[in-house]
Amino acid sequence: MTHASKAQRNAQPDGGGGFDLGRLLLEGRAFFALIAIILIFSILSPVYFSTNNFLTMSSHVAIFGLLSIGMLLVILTGGIDLSVGSTLGFAGVFAGFLMQGVSFEAFGVVVYPPVWAVVILTCAMGALVGAINGVLIAYFKVPAFVATLGMLYVARGVALLMTDGLTYNNLGGSEALGNTGFDWLGFNRLFGVPVGVLVLAAVAIAAMLALSRTPFGRWVYSTGGNARAAELSGVPVKRVQVSVYVLSGICAAIAGLVLSSQLTSAGPTAGTTYELTAIAGVVIGGAALTGGRGNVRGTLLGAFVIGFLSDGLVIIGVSSYWQTVFTGAVIVLAVLLNSIQYKGRKGRKTSPSAASDDEASSASSPQRVAA
Repeated sequence: MTHASKAQRNAQPDGGGGFDLGRLLLEGRAFFALIAIILIFSILSPVYFSTNNFLTMSSHVAIFGLLSIGMLLVILTGGIDLSVGSTLGFAGVFAGFLMQGVSFEAFGVVVYPPVWAVVILTCAMGALVGAINGVLIAYFKVPAFVATLGMLYVARGVALLMTDGLTYNNLGGSEALGNTGFDWLGFNRLFGVPVGVLVLAAVAIAAMLALSRTPFGRWVYSTGGNARAAELSGVPVKRVQVSVYVLSGICAAIAGLVLSSQLTSAGPTAGTTYELTAIAGVVIGGAALTGGRGNVRGTLLGAFVIGFLSDGLVIIGVSSYWQTVFTGAVIVLAVLLNSIQYKGRKGRKTSPSAASDDEASSASSPQRVAA
């Protein structure tokens, strides 16, 4: 037994006892890709490398980042949520509907909710969409791909029905009605930083703490690693699955609020294909689509890679068609690198020192969760 354990230790990658450049580049690829994007576009355009431009691009990234964080929670459990883009659009339309006033014909009155009530109700709507997804997947055993694909169409269809295909404009509200302040999310800044970016930072910090410092985080990782073993170890797997879809729906609703606030309008087609961008951010950030591996830091970097790349291509005047090609190529490359990174780890238990991130290492064993 002693000789075997020594042989296993000797067989570990060089990163365990010395500097391994290849492993460093592989595990930090999102960070290095972001640095490369900034350097390249700074050379190609004199306006790219400026504080104001970075803040503007970050406000765009906030939308993708919020969606990606919610998507990360789902993917960590081994699921997928294709409805986040439609939920974002539905959330914007729902908020616009409330801002336009809710008519109660039986009483002959029109109620104009304050902005804080609009935000709470919209987040509750997003949670409801996520709860439907979670219940279908966890309790009715509907495949995640099918359930969320169906909800993608349902949410988009309801948004179209609510607006008759039109757009809610002028969501700034009125002083006389007491519902002003909706555009605060999109245009206001605190300490020089766009509010949308601060919202992203708050959600990211909350997600980091939840995944690394709470039993819920360990349950999420163990569910994605081996749902059956986690359930036998006492993890409430079904409850965890429903919870991550609810959180994904809330993140999508918040993203919808930020986007419609930035545009001061809400259309039923907003967020189309954004679910693919969210998945791209998670994959570029190093998460495994099979579940159990990934972290918030990497996902944020992945969202920034997508956002800064897209905005950089716009700034230098690249055709939108080529933007799609470049984005797709980045996603394919990220999946390929993920396969290389995790190829040698299949079939063996990952030690904390070899884990790809702090959160994953804290939940790499069902026995640890049971304890």
